[in-house]
Amino acid sequence: MIEGHCLCGAVRLEVTDHDPRIGACHCRMCQRWSGGLFLCFDAKAGGVQVEGPVVRYKSSEFAERGFCGICGSHLWMRDTTAGDAAYNLMPGLFDEAADWPLRSEIYTDRAYAALRLEGDHRRATRDEYEAKNAHVTGDLP
Repeated sequence: MIEGHCLCGAVRLEVTDHDPRIGACHCRMCQRWSGGLFLCFDAKAGGVQVEGPVVRYKSSEFAERGFCGICGSHLWMRDTTAGDAAYNLMPGLFDEAADWPLRSEIYTDRAYAALRLEGDHRRATRDEYEAKNAHVTGDLP
């Protein structure tokens, strides 16, 4: 079990079922939301407990994003088309995530020059990723 919290501490998360590897996304929506690079790790919905003033924003036809209603810290992105959707949680909320390896990187052809990631991990361009994920429709707003 790991515990995390937002910047101000008003939102607290407890996670009991997660993949301790980080994924990176360079799509335009994630760039706008994160300021450049979206990092996350997967946690099963049943293994995530959240307390505090969470605000949810439906950012596309398939996803919602959660953030703290007080300090604005980004908490998660979730695919809302799945019944019991996993959370894509922000690793910065959890001290334990500091040593986790990079699992994958998508929209690599959209990465800012300053944010190209090195290492041996799976990579996919926009076309490659969207070919395997039909519910995603291009660089969303």
